[in-house]
Amino acid sequence: MGVDPFLLSILVCPKCHGSLTVKNNPDGLFCQSCGLLYPVKDDIPVMLVEEAIPLATAGEGRP
Repeated sequence: MGVDPFLLSILVCPKCHGSLTVKNNPDGLFCQSCGLLYPVKDDIPVMLVEEAIPLATAGEGRP
């Protein structure tokens, strides 16, 4: 994933304003609080709640 490091440092979850972590499988930005994965397409984060993938669907599985 080739997202600009500065951009990653300022992005927050659009739903809860929590911090995001980079996930590589699948590529995206993950919000621990919401359990949502925001996909990255062509090195551009898609920061729309409607486009986010719930954690269980992203292959991580919820405890």
